[in-house]
Amino acid sequence: MTDSEHPDLAVVVGATGTGKSAFALDLADELGRRGRSAEVVNADAMQLYQGMDIGTAKLPPAERRGVPHHLFDELQVSDEASVEWYQQRARDVVDEILGRGAVAILVGGSGLYVSGAVFDFRFPGTDAIVRERYERLAAERGTRAAYDLLKGRDPAAALAIGPHNARRIVRALEVGEITGEPFAVGLPEDAPLWRPAALVGLRDDRDVLVERLDGRVDDMWRQGLVAEVEGLLAEGPALGVTASRAIGYAQAIAEIRGELTETEARDLTKQLTRRYARRQVSWFKRYPRVTWVESRGDLASAVSAVADTLTG
Repeated sequence: MTDSEHPDLAVVVGATGTGKSAFALDLADELGRRGRSAEVVNADAMQLYQGMDIGTAKLPPAERRGVPHHLFDELQVSDEASVEWYQQRARDVVDEILGRGAVAILVGGSGLYVSGAVFDFRFPGTDAIVRERYERLAAERGTRAAYDLLKGRDPAAALAIGPHNARRIVRALEVGEITGEPFAVGLPEDAPLWRPAALVGLRDDRDVLVERLDGRVDDMWRQGLVAEVEGLLAEGPALGVTASRAIGYAQAIAEIRGELTETEARDLTKQLTRRYARRQVSWFKRYPRVTWVESRGDLASAVSAVADTLTG
């Protein structure tokens, strides 16, 4: 589970809907009973945004049991997040927590963000002039033209990214030009940990998880997701590229614009959420150091075992 006998960093991963937030709070409570304070660090890309609460299942402050939470509501919806930015920000926050003598609990399901923070991986630099050239190509000739260019230069990256993600296509072209190397779509599986950590993953049977995810989507609409999105759109700046592509939010926008009915928006959100959960499972299964826990199993024992790793 760890690269060190008593790490001060815990990492809780898994697909959406597996109960990561509750597990992290239970772990913080258990550490408190053992005389160690703990603080939670968000590793969900969409929970970084202010005002995106219902559709991201963001834990309300009143339900955080008094445990300090970090990296929630860091960005405006008009901002664009990047894994490079998140890596540095998350590591700075973790260092601050450890400097206070507390345990840091990194929690989330955004695979690339978790990996960037946890593993010792250095992202290539950037070149504004090169990037602007490829952004102009995508804007003037279309994302497909940029994708075709990438496919000719770096077929593996093109296959992994797909033809629709303009921002990542541009980034892959930029990195390829300034480094002369293929674009690393994911992180190397043998990358060492950035610092010693206890990694725990939550998982559940596929059928059970699908039922839970479908119910969560229905709850999002009942709780007022469409009204939340209308409020965000009314604030002035358009939703940024990253936020506007968030599952649920993009479909709510389409409903508001009359492009989808409510039923169609819900059904498409359910479909995309299931697909996203499958990708999360595949991503985290590659981690070699994770102790896997059944989300409907004996969580109390699992929490205690992780706390043992952190406290000795």
